[in-house]
Amino acid sequence: WIPRAAGIRLRVPLLHLSNFQINDWPELSTKRYALMVLMLPSDSARQWHVHELELVEVVADQVAVALSHAAILEESMRARDLLMQQNIALDSARREAETAIRARNDFLAVMNHEMRTPMHAIIALSSLLQETELTPEQRLMVETILKSSNLLATLINDVLDLSRLEDGSLQLQIGTFNLHAVFREVLNLIKPIASVKKLLVALNLAPDLPEYAVGDEKRLMQTLLNVVGNAVKFTKEGNISITGFVAKSESLRDSRAPEFFPVPIENHFYLRVQVRDSGSGISPQDIPNLFTKFAQNQAIALRNSSGSGLGLAICKRFVNLMEGHIWIESEGLGKGCTAIFIVKLGIPEHSNDSNLSFIPKMPVHGQTNFPGLKVLVMDENGVSRQ
Repeated sequence: WIPRAAGIRLRVPLLHLSNFQINDWPELSTKRYALMVLMLPSDSARQWHVHELELVEVVADQVAVALSHAAILEESMRARDLLMQQNIALDSARREAETAIRARNDFLAVMNHEMRTPMHAIIALSSLLQETELTPEQRLMVETILKSSNLLATLINDVLDLSRLEDGSLQLQIGTFNLHAVFREVLNLIKPIASVKKLLVALNLAPDLPEYAVGDEKRLMQTLLNVVGNAVKFTKEGNISITGFVAKSESLRDSRAPEFFPVPIENHFYLRVQVRDSGSGISPQDIPNLFTKFAQNQAIALRNSSGSGLGLAICKRFVNLMEGHIWIESEGLGKGCTAIFIVKLGIPEHSNDSNLSFIPKMPVHGQTNFPGLKVLVMDENGVSRQ
Protein backbone atom coordinates (compact mmCIF):
# COMPACT_ATOMS: atom_id res chain seq x y z
CA TRP A 1 0.00 0.00 0.00
CA ILE A 2 1.47 3.30 -1.11
CA PRO A 3 -0.01 6.53 0.27
CA ARG A 4 -2.09 8.75 -1.98
CA ALA A 5 0.56 11.47 -1.71
CA ALA A 6 2.94 9.36 -3.72
CA GLY A 7 0.43 9.35 -6.58
CA ILE A 8 0.37 5.53 -6.93
CA ARG A 9 -2.25 2.89 -5.98
CA LEU A 10 -1.54 -0.83 -6.06
CA ARG A 11 -3.98 -3.75 -5.57
CA VAL A 12 -2.68 -7.31 -5.34
CA PRO A 13 -4.65 -10.60 -4.97
CA LEU A 14 -4.56 -12.67 -1.79
CA LEU A 15 -1.82 -15.27 -2.00
CA HIS A 16 -2.05 -18.79 -0.57
CA LEU A 17 0.69 -20.98 0.86
CA SER A 18 0.52 -23.05 -2.32
CA ASN A 19 1.95 -20.04 -4.16
CA PHE A 20 5.20 -20.31 -2.22
CA GLN A 21 7.98 -22.85 -1.93
CA ILE A 22 7.55 -23.87 1.71
CA ASN A 23 9.71 -26.97 1.78
CA ASP A 24 12.44 -25.07 3.64
CA TRP A 25 10.09 -23.61 6.23
CA PRO A 26 10.72 -24.91 9.75
CA GLU A 27 7.02 -25.57 10.31
CA LEU A 28 4.32 -26.15 7.76
CA SER A 29 1.06 -24.42 8.48
CA THR A 30 -2.38 -24.75 6.96
CA LYS A 31 -3.23 -21.17 7.82
CA ARG A 32 -3.28 -18.47 5.15
CA TYR A 33 -1.76 -15.05 5.46
CA ALA A 34 -1.98 -11.78 3.59
CA LEU A 35 1.32 -9.91 3.41
CA MET A 36 1.29 -6.13 2.86
CA VAL A 37 4.45 -4.03 2.52
CA LEU A 38 4.43 -0.23 3.13
CA MET A 39 7.03 1.58 1.07
CA LEU A 40 7.67 5.22 1.97
CA PRO A 41 9.96 7.16 -0.40
CA SER A 42 13.12 7.99 1.50
CA ASP A 43 14.56 10.40 -1.06
CA SER A 44 11.63 12.79 -0.87
CA ALA A 45 12.04 16.22 0.64
CA ARG A 46 8.86 15.68 2.59
CA GLN A 47 9.24 14.70 6.19
CA TRP A 48 6.73 12.10 7.48
CA HIS A 49 5.24 13.02 10.78
CA VAL A 50 4.28 10.55 13.48
CA HIS A 51 0.52 11.16 13.13
CA GLU A 52 0.79 10.59 9.36
CA LEU A 53 2.52 7.27 9.92
CA GLU A 54 -0.11 6.31 12.48
CA LEU A 55 -2.79 7.15 9.90
CA VAL A 56 -1.07 4.94 7.34
CA GLU A 57 -0.94 2.10 9.89
CA VAL A 58 -4.68 2.46 10.63
CA VAL A 59 -5.45 2.34 6.91
CA ALA A 60 -3.19 -0.69 6.56
CA ASP A 61 -5.04 -2.45 9.37
CA GLN A 62 -8.38 -1.77 7.67
CA VAL A 63 -7.03 -3.08 4.37
CA ALA A 64 -5.83 -6.23 6.16
CA VAL A 65 -9.31 -6.72 7.64
CA ALA A 66 -10.85 -6.22 4.19
CA LEU A 67 -8.46 -8.76 2.70
CA SER A 68 -9.30 -11.23 5.48
CA HIS A 69 -13.02 -10.81 4.78
CA ALA A 70 -12.34 -11.25 1.09
CA ALA A 71 -10.50 -14.50 1.83
CA ILE A 72 -13.44 -15.76 3.91
CA LEU A 73 -15.83 -14.85 1.10
CA GLU A 74 -13.58 -16.60 -1.38
CA GLU A 75 -13.54 -19.78 0.73
CA SER A 76 -17.32 -19.63 1.19
CA MET A 77 -17.87 -19.31 -2.55
CA ARG A 78 -15.44 -22.15 -3.21
CA ALA A 79 -17.22 -24.36 -0.62
CA ARG A 80 -20.59 -23.43 -2.16
CA ASP A 81 -19.38 -24.39 -5.63
CA LEU A 82 -17.96 -27.67 -4.29
CA LEU A 83 -21.22 -28.44 -2.49
CA MET A 84 -23.18 -27.76 -5.67
CA GLN A 85 -20.92 -30.13 -7.59
CA GLN A 86 -21.36 -32.82 -4.92
CA ASN A 87 -25.14 -32.37 -4.95
CA ILE A 88 -25.16 -32.73 -8.73
CA ALA A 89 -23.03 -35.90 -8.46
CA LEU A 90 -25.27 -37.33 -5.71
CA ASP A 91 -28.40 -36.59 -7.69
CA SER A 92 -26.89 -38.26 -10.74
CA ALA A 93 -25.87 -41.31 -8.64
CA ARG A 94 -29.38 -41.48 -7.16
CA ARG A 95 -30.97 -41.47 -10.61
CA GLU A 96 -28.53 -44.16 -11.78
CA ALA A 97 -29.32 -46.27 -8.70
CA GLU A 98 -33.07 -45.91 -9.29
CA THR A 99 -32.59 -46.90 -12.93
CA ALA A 100 -30.53 -49.93 -11.87
CA ILE A 101 -33.19 -50.98 -9.34
CA ARG A 102 -35.94 -50.71 -11.97
CA ALA A 103 -33.83 -52.70 -14.43
CA ARG A 104 -33.14 -55.37 -11.81
CA ASN A 105 -36.80 -55.62 -10.83
CA ASP A 106 -37.81 -55.91 -14.49
CA PHE A 107 -35.16 -58.59 -15.00
CA LEU A 108 -36.31 -60.55 -11.95
CA ALA A 109 -39.93 -60.31 -13.08
CA VAL A 110 -38.96 -61.74 -16.47
CA MET A 111 -36.94 -64.53 -14.85
CA ASN A 112 -39.69 -65.31 -12.35
CA HIS A 113 -42.48 -65.70 -14.87
CA GLU A 114 -41.37 -65.51 -18.49
CA MET A 115 -38.37 -67.83 -18.00
CA ARG A 116 -39.26 -70.09 -15.08
CA THR A 117 -42.74 -71.02 -16.34
CA PRO A 118 -41.62 -72.31 -19.77
CA MET A 119 -38.61 -73.99 -18.16
CA HIS A 120 -40.90 -75.99 -15.87
CA ALA A 121 -42.94 -76.93 -18.93
CA ILE A 122 -39.81 -78.21 -20.69
CA ILE A 123 -38.88 -80.28 -17.64
CA ALA A 124 -42.37 -81.75 -17.29
CA LEU A 125 -42.77 -82.60 -20.98
CA SER A 126 -39.27 -84.08 -21.13
CA SER A 127 -40.12 -86.29 -18.15
CA LEU A 128 -43.32 -87.45 -19.87
CA LEU A 129 -41.40 -88.05 -23.09
CA GLN A 130 -39.07 -90.39 -21.22
CA GLU A 131 -42.02 -92.67 -20.50
CA THR A 132 -42.69 -93.23 -24.21
CA GLU A 133 -41.09 -95.70 -26.62
CA LEU A 134 -37.77 -94.15 -27.66
CA THR A 135 -34.70 -95.34 -29.47
CA PRO A 136 -31.47 -95.32 -27.42
CA GLU A 137 -30.27 -92.25 -29.31
CA GLN A 138 -33.57 -90.43 -28.71
CA ARG A 139 -33.56 -91.35 -25.01
CA LEU A 140 -30.04 -89.96 -24.63
CA MET A 141 -31.13 -86.68 -26.21
CA VAL A 142 -34.20 -86.43 -23.97
CA GLU A 143 -32.09 -87.13 -20.88
CA THR A 144 -29.67 -84.40 -21.96
CA ILE A 145 -32.56 -81.95 -22.41
CA LEU A 146 -33.96 -82.87 -18.99
CA LYS A 147 -30.59 -82.55 -17.26
CA SER A 148 -29.82 -79.18 -18.88
CA SER A 149 -33.31 -77.88 -18.10
CA ASN A 150 -32.98 -78.84 -14.44
CA LEU A 151 -29.62 -77.06 -14.22
CA LEU A 152 -31.07 -73.93 -15.81
CA ALA A 153 -34.13 -74.01 -13.54
CA THR A 154 -31.83 -74.33 -10.51
CA LEU A 155 -29.79 -71.35 -11.72
CA ILE A 156 -32.95 -69.25 -12.18
CA ASN A 157 -34.17 -70.11 -8.68
CA ASP A 158 -30.72 -69.42 -7.19
CA VAL A 159 -30.48 -66.01 -8.86
CA LEU A 160 -33.95 -65.08 -7.62
CA ASP A 161 -33.10 -66.17 -4.07
CA LEU A 162 -29.76 -64.35 -4.13
CA SER A 163 -31.35 -61.15 -5.42
CA ARG A 164 -33.95 -61.16 -2.66
CA LEU A 165 -31.24 -61.89 -0.11
CA GLU A 166 -29.05 -59.01 -1.27
CA ASP A 167 -31.79 -56.39 -1.34
CA GLY A 168 -33.14 -57.54 2.03
CA SER A 169 -36.61 -58.40 0.75
CA LEU A 170 -36.34 -62.09 1.66
CA GLN A 171 -37.54 -62.66 5.21
CA LEU A 172 -37.64 -65.86 7.22
CA GLN A 173 -41.06 -67.50 7.57
CA ILE A 174 -41.09 -68.61 11.18
CA GLY A 175 -43.38 -71.44 12.23
CA THR A 176 -43.51 -74.72 14.14
CA PHE A 177 -42.49 -77.77 12.12
CA ASN A 178 -41.41 -81.39 12.49
CA LEU A 179 -37.61 -81.25 12.54
CA HIS A 180 -37.11 -85.01 12.25
CA ALA A 181 -39.43 -85.12 9.24
CA VAL A 182 -37.30 -82.48 7.47
CA PHE A 183 -34.27 -84.78 7.69
CA ARG A 184 -36.31 -87.77 6.50
CA GLU A 185 -37.74 -85.78 3.60
CA VAL A 186 -34.26 -84.71 2.46
CA LEU A 187 -33.15 -88.33 2.69
CA ASN A 188 -36.13 -89.43 0.56
CA LEU A 189 -35.35 -86.79 -2.05
CA ILE A 190 -31.65 -87.60 -2.28
CA LYS A 191 -31.83 -91.41 -2.17
CA PRO A 192 -32.91 -91.93 -5.81
CA ILE A 193 -29.94 -89.88 -7.02
CA ALA A 194 -27.54 -91.67 -4.68
CA SER A 195 -28.85 -95.11 -5.66
CA VAL A 196 -28.00 -94.45 -9.32
CA LYS A 197 -24.38 -93.87 -8.25
CA LYS A 198 -24.56 -96.84 -5.83
CA LEU A 199 -23.84 -94.61 -2.83
CA LEU A 200 -24.85 -95.51 0.70
CA VAL A 201 -26.56 -92.63 2.53
CA ALA A 202 -27.04 -92.87 6.31
CA LEU A 203 -29.03 -90.56 8.59
CA ASN A 204 -28.21 -90.27 12.29
CA LEU A 205 -30.29 -88.09 14.60
CA ALA A 206 -29.28 -87.69 18.24
CA PRO A 207 -31.80 -88.97 20.81
CA ASP A 208 -31.98 -85.57 22.49
CA LEU A 209 -32.76 -83.71 19.24
CA PRO A 210 -36.24 -82.12 19.63
CA GLU A 211 -38.83 -83.58 17.29
CA TYR A 212 -40.48 -80.20 16.77
CA ALA A 213 -38.79 -76.84 16.36
CA VAL A 214 -39.66 -73.22 15.58
CA GLY A 215 -37.99 -71.67 12.54
CA ASP A 216 -38.08 -71.42 8.75
CA GLU A 217 -38.69 -75.00 7.63
CA LYS A 218 -38.35 -74.21 3.91
CA ARG A 219 -34.98 -72.44 4.20
CA LEU A 220 -33.60 -75.09 6.55
CA MET A 221 -34.63 -77.85 4.12
CA GLN A 222 -33.19 -75.90 1.18
CA THR A 223 -29.86 -75.51 2.98
CA LEU A 224 -29.75 -79.16 4.04
CA LEU A 225 -30.75 -80.40 0.59
CA ASN A 226 -28.08 -78.25 -1.08
CA VAL A 227 -25.32 -79.45 1.25
CA VAL A 228 -26.32 -83.12 0.91
CA GLY A 229 -26.75 -82.67 -2.84
CA ASN A 230 -23.18 -81.40 -3.12
CA ALA A 231 -21.94 -84.43 -1.21
CA VAL A 232 -23.72 -86.77 -3.64
CA LYS A 233 -22.55 -84.76 -6.66
CA PHE A 234 -18.87 -84.93 -5.73
CA THR A 235 -18.82 -88.56 -4.54
CA LYS A 236 -18.29 -91.28 -7.13
CA GLU A 237 -18.22 -94.20 -4.73
CA GLY A 238 -18.44 -94.87 -1.03
CA ASN A 239 -20.89 -93.43 1.47
CA ILE A 240 -22.42 -90.25 2.83
CA SER A 241 -23.48 -89.69 6.43
CA ILE A 242 -25.91 -87.03 7.66
CA THR A 243 -25.78 -86.27 11.38
CA GLY A 244 -28.00 -83.90 13.34
CA PHE A 245 -27.71 -83.06 17.03
CA VAL A 246 -28.01 -80.24 19.54
CA ALA A 247 -24.75 -78.28 19.63
CA LYS A 248 -23.20 -77.96 23.06
CA SER A 249 -21.74 -74.66 24.23
CA GLU A 250 -18.14 -75.82 23.79
CA SER A 251 -18.75 -76.82 20.14
CA LEU A 252 -20.44 -73.60 19.05
CA ARG A 253 -17.38 -71.39 18.65
CA ASP A 254 -15.25 -71.68 15.54
CA SER A 255 -11.83 -69.99 15.54
CA ARG A 256 -12.10 -69.45 11.79
CA ALA A 257 -15.23 -67.32 12.23
CA PRO A 258 -14.57 -64.67 14.90
CA GLU A 259 -17.67 -62.79 13.78
CA PHE A 260 -19.94 -65.68 14.85
CA PHE A 261 -21.07 -65.09 18.44
CA PRO A 262 -23.67 -67.70 19.46
CA VAL A 263 -25.73 -66.63 22.47
CA PRO A 264 -27.73 -69.47 24.06
CA ILE A 265 -31.07 -68.22 25.35
CA GLU A 266 -34.10 -69.81 26.93
CA ASN A 267 -36.50 -71.77 24.68
CA HIS A 268 -33.91 -71.90 21.90
CA PHE A 269 -31.22 -74.35 20.84
CA TYR A 270 -28.51 -74.56 18.19
CA LEU A 271 -28.88 -77.34 15.65
CA ARG A 272 -25.57 -78.69 14.33
CA VAL A 273 -25.64 -80.64 11.07
CA GLN A 274 -22.64 -82.53 9.68
CA VAL A 275 -22.61 -84.04 6.20
CA ARG A 276 -19.56 -86.23 5.62
CA ASP A 277 -18.71 -87.80 2.25
CA SER A 278 -15.97 -90.02 0.85
CA GLY A 279 -15.73 -87.97 -2.32
CA SER A 280 -12.91 -86.25 -4.15
CA GLY A 281 -12.21 -83.71 -1.40
CA ILE A 282 -10.80 -80.22 -1.87
CA SER A 283 -7.56 -78.39 -1.16
CA PRO A 284 -7.69 -76.30 2.04
CA GLN A 285 -6.63 -73.14 0.17
CA ASP A 286 -9.65 -73.49 -2.14
CA ILE A 287 -12.21 -73.79 0.67
CA PRO A 288 -12.77 -69.99 1.17
CA ASN A 289 -13.82 -69.67 -2.48
CA LEU A 290 -16.67 -72.14 -2.04
CA PHE A 291 -18.92 -69.52 -0.45
CA THR A 292 -18.22 -66.82 -3.07
CA LYS A 293 -21.08 -66.38 -5.52
CA PHE A 294 -20.40 -67.31 -9.15
CA ALA A 295 -16.98 -68.66 -8.11
CA GLN A 296 -15.81 -72.04 -9.31
CA ASN A 297 -12.33 -72.96 -8.11
CA GLN A 298 -9.94 -75.10 -10.09
CA ALA A 299 -10.44 -78.16 -7.94
CA ILE A 300 -14.16 -78.15 -8.60
CA ALA A 301 -13.63 -77.57 -12.30
CA LEU A 302 -11.35 -80.61 -12.46
CA ARG A 303 -14.16 -82.76 -11.12
CA ASN A 304 -16.20 -82.00 -14.25
CA SER A 305 -19.11 -80.73 -12.22
CA SER A 306 -21.61 -78.29 -13.59
CA GLY A 307 -23.20 -75.48 -11.63
CA SER A 308 -23.37 -71.75 -11.15
CA GLY A 309 -21.36 -71.47 -7.96
CA LEU A 310 -24.39 -70.03 -6.18
CA GLY A 311 -25.56 -72.93 -4.03
CA LEU A 312 -23.22 -72.60 -1.07
CA ALA A 313 -23.24 -68.80 -1.31
CA ILE A 314 -27.03 -68.86 -0.86
CA CYS A 315 -26.74 -71.43 1.95
CA LYS A 316 -24.37 -69.09 3.76
CA ARG A 317 -26.91 -66.25 3.50
CA PHE A 318 -29.72 -68.50 4.77
CA VAL A 319 -27.60 -69.72 7.67
CA ASN A 320 -26.67 -66.14 8.57
CA LEU A 321 -30.36 -65.22 8.61
CA MET A 322 -30.90 -68.09 11.04
CA GLU A 323 -28.13 -66.65 13.26
CA GLY A 324 -25.77 -69.50 12.43
CA HIS A 325 -22.52 -70.37 10.70
CA ILE A 326 -21.46 -72.76 7.91
CA TRP A 327 -18.04 -74.07 6.92
CA ILE A 328 -16.28 -76.88 5.03
CA GLU A 329 -13.53 -79.17 6.27
CA SER A 330 -11.29 -81.34 4.09
CA GLU A 331 -7.82 -82.81 4.46
CA GLY A 332 -7.13 -82.49 0.75
CA LEU A 333 -7.91 -83.93 -2.66
CA GLY A 334 -9.17 -87.50 -2.59
CA LYS A 335 -9.85 -87.44 1.16
CA GLY A 336 -13.51 -86.46 1.21
CA CYS A 337 -15.25 -83.43 2.71
CA THR A 338 -17.30 -82.57 5.75
CA ALA A 339 -19.84 -79.75 5.49
CA ILE A 340 -20.96 -78.36 8.84
CA PHE A 341 -23.56 -75.74 9.64
CA ILE A 342 -25.13 -74.46 12.84
CA VAL A 343 -28.49 -72.69 12.98
CA LYS A 344 -30.55 -71.27 15.83
CA LEU A 345 -34.04 -72.75 16.28
CA GLY A 346 -36.78 -72.25 18.82
CA ILE A 347 -38.45 -74.80 21.08
CA PRO A 348 -42.29 -74.86 21.00
CA GLU A 349 -43.84 -73.70 24.25
CA HIS A 350 -46.00 -76.83 24.59
CA SER A 351 -43.80 -79.42 22.97
CA ASN A 352 -45.26 -82.20 25.15
CA ASP A 353 -48.89 -81.33 24.58
CA SER A 354 -51.29 -82.63 22.00
CA ASN A 355 -51.45 -79.13 20.51
CA LEU A 356 -48.79 -80.16 18.02
CA SER A 357 -51.15 -82.70 16.47
CA PHE A 358 -52.33 -80.00 14.06
CA ILE A 359 -48.89 -79.90 12.39
CA PRO A 360 -49.16 -81.72 9.06
CA LYS A 361 -46.98 -84.76 8.63
CA MET A 362 -44.47 -84.79 5.78
CA PRO A 363 -45.87 -86.57 2.73
CA VAL A 364 -44.84 -90.16 2.22
CA HIS A 365 -43.58 -90.84 -1.30
CA GLY A 366 -45.03 -93.86 -3.02
CA GLN A 367 -47.51 -94.97 -5.63
CA THR A 368 -51.15 -94.49 -4.70
CA ASN A 369 -54.17 -95.29 -6.86
CA PHE A 370 -57.19 -92.95 -6.91
CA PRO A 371 -59.83 -94.72 -9.00
CA GLY A 372 -62.66 -92.49 -10.17
CA LEU A 373 -60.98 -89.28 -8.95
CA LYS A 374 -61.87 -86.14 -10.90
CA VAL A 375 -59.19 -83.46 -11.19
CA LEU A 376 -59.65 -79.83 -12.24
CA VAL A 377 -56.53 -78.23 -13.75
CA MET A 378 -56.50 -74.44 -14.09
CA ASP A 379 -53.65 -72.41 -15.57
CA GLU A 380 -53.49 -69.58 -18.07
CA ASN A 381 -50.56 -71.31 -19.80
CA GLY A 382 -51.67 -74.06 -22.17
CA VAL A 383 -48.40 -75.97 -21.88
CA SER A 384 -48.66 -75.96 -18.09
CA ARG A 385 -52.21 -77.34 -18.29
CA GLN A 386 -50.96 -80.13 -20.53
